[in-house]
Amino acid sequence: MPHGIALVTGPTGSGKTTTLYSALSQINDSIRKIITIEDPVEYQLKGVNQIQVVEKAGMTFVRGLRAILRHDPDVVLVGEIRDRETAQIAVQASLTGHMVFSTLHTNDAPGALTRLVDMGVEPYLVASSLEAVMAQRLVRVLCPECRAVDRSDRTLALQERVEALQGATLYKAVGCQECRMTGYSGRHALFELMPMSNAIRQALLKGGSSLDIKEIARREGMKTLLEDGWRLVRDAVTTTDEVMRVSKDEDTTWEEV
Repeated sequence: MPHGIALVTGPTGSGKTTTLYSALSQINDSIRKIITIEDPVEYQLKGVNQIQVVEKAGMTFVRGLRAILRHDPDVVLVGEIRDRETAQIAVQASLTGHMVFSTLHTNDAPGALTRLVDMGVEPYLVASSLEAVMAQRLVRVLCPECRAVDRSDRTLALQERVEALQGATLYKAVGCQECRMTGYSGRHALFELMPMSNAIRQALLKGGSSLDIKEIARREGMKTLLEDGWRLVRDAVTTTDEVMRVSKDEDTTWEEV
């Protein structure tokens, strides 16, 4: 897309910046002018102008973003939208022909819309500038050397209740020398991608809550973090315990699933 805002949301340490860097790497060519402002700059990207926030020197997200826009970039990465002023400048940048990537701290993708409104951005500006929101979490990956089939009563009961898990072989973590007795080796991301649609924009303009927006998004095909987690469980990538641990923001318990 030539302009608009794409947000990645999630708690600290959930891989948001890594995902955004991956996105920039995909579109990084000799044609697009890409500038970032970050706190801190975590990876060096070849061909991308990266600016470090220095609060003591007066280089804040707001001042840096204003300066960046005077250089007429095609793509801007704002490390994090923390306050109303940063959010408003990011929105204005997207409405004046720039593609803006940034992160936000919300529990799920639909919550990003109401979070921006709570920050003081007008709903019509959010509706017209935002193009997509993706929430993500990281789960630990089962160690391939020691994983074992999980036949516990709790897991079997869960498998009966969750349609996505029926007929699949579920595994549990055990622990061995290869994984330092943790049962896991590496991490994998869960994703919840919500593209903006006319129905979602209308709901936002009418003052709909994040739950209302989530219902619309799910009807339009959005898979939640929990549903994406079940996909990884079916593929023997991780365990039901891991998925439940990282998606607990959905207020889901073992009994409710």
